[in-house]
Amino acid sequence: MSAAPPAGPGTAEPGAATKSRRRPVTILLSLALFAVAVDLFTKHLALQELSDREPVRLLGGALYFSLTRNSGAAWSMGSDYTFIFPVIGLAVLGWIAWMARTLRSVPWAISLGLVVGGVTGNLIDRIFRAPGWFVGHVVDMISVFDPYGRVFPIFNIADSALVCGVVLAVGLEFTGRQRDGTRAVGEEPPAPAAGTDDATPPGDDAGPGPRAERPTTDDGRRERA
Repeated sequence: MSAAPPAGPGTAEPGAATKSRRRPVTILLSLALFAVAVDLFTKHLALQELSDREPVRLLGGALYFSLTRNSGAAWSMGSDYTFIFPVIGLAVLGWIAWMARTLRSVPWAISLGLVVGGVTGNLIDRIFRAPGWFVGHVVDMISVFDPYGRVFPIFNIADSALVCGVVLAVGLEFTGRQRDGTRAVGEEPPAPAAGTDDATPPGDDAGPGPRAERPTTDDGRRERA
């Protein structure tokens, strides 16, 4: 029975590709589940503690807990088209699931995990909360610098996770980090082919073929063109 050949530098270890993908995907799913759990918990607390109550002022007015139900996007934009938001959310989740097939980067796993958690947290509200299926209102409770969202839209944990994930994704794109774990670099000029003469002076238009000889100088030497 012949022995197995030793693993050389170019030999891939069995299962290495699977392992390199398993860790980022695990991070993505774990972070998404954590974000959803925190979002649902804080929404439950807000409904229990802030219903029929004036906004709670914290940090000298820099932060308020102010319960609101949002049928649209930021500042209630698109409130007449609530049904479109769960459709967009499902499309985003499907797109991320498709991209995860080639995911090898931990930073990208963190970014996509935050996006998945944020989208899923609000999608649960859209589907299951009042006033009905796929037209539910999102529970928001965090307001900055104003108790009623007149400075910045009132938001929740899912919104925060989504924004952080998108900002991280933009940063990764600008730094050239790819989802497969590689880094994009600028194209380098091709190296000159072996045997070519790079010392041709500027302005010398001599083409291929034998070099032309210049006239003989005074001392009898010939100069090469």
